[in-house]
Amino acid sequence: MTRKDDRSDGVSRRAFLAGASAAGVALAGGDAVDAQTAAEPAAGAAPPSGAQLAREHGGIEYTEQEHDRYFVDDPGSDLMVDLLKSLDIDYVTMNAGSSFRGLHESILNHGGNKKPEIITCVHEEQSVAMAHGYAKVAGKPIVVACHGTVGIQHAAMAVYNAWVDRVPMVIVAGNYIDGDERRTIEWIHAAQDCIQPIRDYIKWDDAPSSLQSFNESLLRAHKIATTAPMGPVAIVADTTVQEAPAGVAHEAVPRPSHTRPPRGDDAALAEAARLLVDAESPVIVADRVASDQSGVDLLVALAEALQAPVVSRRGRMNFPNTHYLNGGATSQADVILGLELSDTWGVVSTVPDHVAREAVRVAKPGVKLVTIGTGDLFLKSNYQNFMRYYGVDLAIAGDAQASLPALIEAVRKAQPRSGQAALKARGERLRKAHAQRREDAQRAMRYAWDASPISTARLSAEIWNAVRGHDWALVSEPLFPSLHEIWEIDKHYQYIGGSGGAGMGYGAPAAVGAALAHRDARRLVVNVQKDGDLMYCPGALWTAVHHDIPLLSVMHNNRAYHQELMHVQRMAARRRRGVDGSAKIGTTLEDPFIDYATLAKGMGMWSAGPIEDPAKLAPVLREAVAVVASGKPAFVDVVCQPR
Repeated sequence: MTRKDDRSDGVSRRAFLAGASAAGVALAGGDAVDAQTAAEPAAGAAPPSGAQLAREHGGIEYTEQEHDRYFVDDPGSDLMVDLLKSLDIDYVTMNAGSSFRGLHESILNHGGNKKPEIITCVHEEQSVAMAHGYAKVAGKPIVVACHGTVGIQHAAMAVYNAWVDRVPMVIVAGNYIDGDERRTIEWIHAAQDCIQPIRDYIKWDDAPSSLQSFNESLLRAHKIATTAPMGPVAIVADTTVQEAPAGVAHEAVPRPSHTRPPRGDDAALAEAARLLVDAESPVIVADRVASDQSGVDLLVALAEALQAPVVSRRGRMNFPNTHYLNGGATSQADVILGLELSDTWGVVSTVPDHVAREAVRVAKPGVKLVTIGTGDLFLKSNYQNFMRYYGVDLAIAGDAQASLPALIEAVRKAQPRSGQAALKARGERLRKAHAQRREDAQRAMRYAWDASPISTARLSAEIWNAVRGHDWALVSEPLFPSLHEIWEIDKHYQYIGGSGGAGMGYGAPAAVGAALAHRDARRLVVNVQKDGDLMYCPGALWTAVHHDIPLLSVMHNNRAYHQELMHVQRMAARRRRGVDGSAKIGTTLEDPFIDYATLAKGMGMWSAGPIEDPAKLAPVLREAVAVVASGKPAFVDVVCQPR
């Protein structure tokens, strides 16, 4: 790649610095010359002596050899940026740190701050969560730059969310490995193994000690992150390697390669098809299945071929909620097909509230369970995100979306022509049941319509009315059922699922990252924000303003960590101590209430609220939508019922 010298008025920045330093070296050696004339100093001003200049430079006199070592015309980090461009990396989210200062400068001045472009974050947890949200919309990773040990520790919770949610990202951690290169503060920010705190919940990591090794490791890291089952990876960028000359590494730059997702075994898929075709009440349960609209369309085709209802676990947008086969339950199923399940046990059994000591079944005895997914290929021992064990009747290892075409073909081959009448009758029953559920949801929405604090159903309905005329996308977690019962979600990009690891602090920065990925498509992006969650990474609001990322954030402000409040109440009830006001201690956000609208305004964002009168909600939302449609972020604080 041709170097860009960042010229201004015909002057090269690097040449200017080199010239200025050369003049400084000459002065330090005692051969001072006046800036106005070479013959004599300016009147009344004696040139500084060599000793004075030495003191000015901290007692150091630079030789010509030292000067040559200081200035680098071909730094290793320039080649790192070239590799990021070859991988089609759009952005690097970062909170600036000295351990990756070389990479930072190269992105700006060698890469022109374009592909990748730096997104300024105010916390590493925000950087990772933004990359998380972005990847789920864009379908590809971006890079997170972390400052060694402290950056990795700040980022840890957000990395865990990405791990559980099967989201690809590439974390580049700057680190001073050579002790001779460290300044004072860098000793306490360096480590022999700075990736160690997150190793249990990433797919792969490496700490290359040369530029050539880094090049290969970066390409390998990207390949591993984007190969199903996907997940975060981390690679150390040694600070000395970033800042030293690239040298011969230019001559052996490897090219990127990509791996197609694994597909289920054909014989196993044919067996699954026979079980589904022979079933009287087959049910499909989908979790993190569709990676794009093609995945949604394939699942619709399978469901229609079987006339089987689809139960979405909301890990991704897998199936249109407007389709007559959407929804239902597993309670009457005789065969269940689970696609990319994160919790196989929960499909057939559950233990509510740790009170029942034996499992309560949610499927009838004797039900056959068939699974297709990559979960069995993605297990580690420490963190228990793999849920409880269940003996599956037929477990097929393979990416579910990649396996669907073969399964659909096998289902169609296995179906007898004589069974079409039964399929049609089953479809009609499911169509009526779906219409009834939608009607019930609309009826339930009217309860407490005029309540203050505002009901969650009214909040869902008013936001829906404000955005439904636009090309919209919802980028927040499923806070309450009415969001999925009232809204019409039929495109893959309209919903990206939850955080994966249920870690607080995901909501706001992930929404900003997702909105960044939607920005070029000019979609109206909506985030229904949890109040307690925002307090973990409020600086994400500033990033949205700073980078002109249009996003409508509507606060579900119940002024509490309400789930935890209910846990304390439940404990008090079980221990027969009474459910009184004491459960508020440690769980509520009051005395004083947090003024989130003022918080957002302080970040430079258009804001309104807190709104407690439901009659005022619709006009404020219309105004906020207009702000977002103009290309700016907006924030509306709504005081709501707890659930």
